[in-house]
Amino acid sequence: MPRLLSAAPAPDAKALEAFTDIANVRALMDAALNAAKMAGATYADVRCSRQRQNFVFTREQQIQQVVDTDTVGIGVRALVDGTWGFAATRILTTDGAAAAAREAVAIAKASKIARANPIEWLPAPVVKDGVWKGAFTQDPFDIPVEQKADLLLKANAGALKAKNVKYVFSGFFFVKDERNYANTDGTVTKQDVVRSWPTMQITAVSADFTDFQNRSNMVAPMARGWEYILQSDLVGNAQKWGEEAAAKLTGKPVEQGRYDLVLDPQNLWLTIHESIGHPTELDRAMGYEANYAGTSFVAPPDKMLGSLKYGPSIMNIQGDRSQEGGLSTIGWDDDGVKPDEFLIVKNGMFNDYQTTREQAPWLRWWYDKSGAPVRSHGCSYAQGWDNVQFQRMPNVSLMPGEKDLSQDDLIAATDRGILIQGDGSFSIDQQRFNAQFGGQLYHEIKGGKVVGVLKDVAYQIRTPDFWNSMDMIGGKRSYQLGGSFFDGKGQPPQVNAVSHGSPPARFRNVNVINTGRTA
Repeated sequence: MPRLLSAAPAPDAKALEAFTDIANVRALMDAALNAAKMAGATYADVRCSRQRQNFVFTREQQIQQVVDTDTVGIGVRALVDGTWGFAATRILTTDGAAAAAREAVAIAKASKIARANPIEWLPAPVVKDGVWKGAFTQDPFDIPVEQKADLLLKANAGALKAKNVKYVFSGFFFVKDERNYANTDGTVTKQDVVRSWPTMQITAVSADFTDFQNRSNMVAPMARGWEYILQSDLVGNAQKWGEEAAAKLTGKPVEQGRYDLVLDPQNLWLTIHESIGHPTELDRAMGYEANYAGTSFVAPPDKMLGSLKYGPSIMNIQGDRSQEGGLSTIGWDDDGVKPDEFLIVKNGMFNDYQTTREQAPWLRWWYDKSGAPVRSHGCSYAQGWDNVQFQRMPNVSLMPGEKDLSQDDLIAATDRGILIQGDGSFSIDQQRFNAQFGGQLYHEIKGGKVVGVLKDVAYQIRTPDFWNSMDMIGGKRSYQLGGSFFDGKGQPPQVNAVSHGSPPARFRNVNVINTGRTA
């Protein structure tokens, strides 16, 4: 679920100076690792990172809010006798880093009494002086706030030109994450990521004030820079988006019943996230993530791996942290592992879970059976330097089909159905088995053609039944990325950014309900 967490106090000048000196950062990380080993750690890793956020919000012709956060510090994780300890500090000195490391070791020793089984820590290849940069070309933190606000206000003005549009909200979300990592294996990496999300919500109101309709979430968040904002062309598209909101006022309320659904990638990403991404996290399946909307119907692993028919043979779900522009894309995870591309669902059958160096040994029996090496998929991540890393979702995507089908091809093959575009509200149970999803735009399909606008549409699913009803998917040219800046997990909660790609797909005989005041 989306959430904004309060930021730590802004770093002082000395801390920023210490962080920008790469030789000093290496000395800080070395001091932490040496102190952890001297205190008794069998393994330790350290992250010295800085995260900046910039949010600009407007409404109609008003600037509502400008938010800047900046936080920098060091987090140290230590493994002692098979038990973890973690500590963090904003004191960017060698003494401060060493003190945090000793505290992490002390916490690990104190926690041993509550440990059920010792951690089996999977070996990983050593990376010497690894450097990785995200797909951005123009840093949004170099763009003046006046320029950002001016673009948003021009987009708002364009949306207000559409008939019946009365309210417009728009905003930019930017995150810059500079992350240095080292561990006692000898791995040392440096990574820079920028994420950008331009957003608008346009509200049209009927002339008699009896109805209002929104159009929002038109542009997906991406791990790109200011160049992505310009490519999204909010100003050029705003009036069209406003007209789409207004058209929903004249839409026919959907009749409840079963329809064939053609789901656009910008709708399907959220369904993938909730019904495939979360239930295939191994900690959920094992019962370790149970408090925060946790656990999973894809459990226990020995009953599901290789046995659960998640969908038809055309269904292949890939986990990765390599898609260019993907929000989870990174060079190395927070265990120091280079992530791989792996099939969570292969030819319709459940094939693998999302794993870390700690989790992969839990599935040793499966990897031995399948002949695959026991290795982490690189799914370890911490929100910031003061958070302990744990298993987080990579990019999880429905791969395109072999035939080069377009969305129009799927519509042409559908006799009675609904085209759903964009993501909307949703509800799903803790095990990710029963769910309901809305959208942004709904179009009635009859005889292979779009014949009109619908409204008040939501579709209900039981996860395996829904995915097994998929009988057509688009090809490579129709593949798009969607995603979320704010995917929450854990207690205390942390936020992960994640992308989900897919082509359009068709699902047969899905139950549709009317969510409005008229049935």
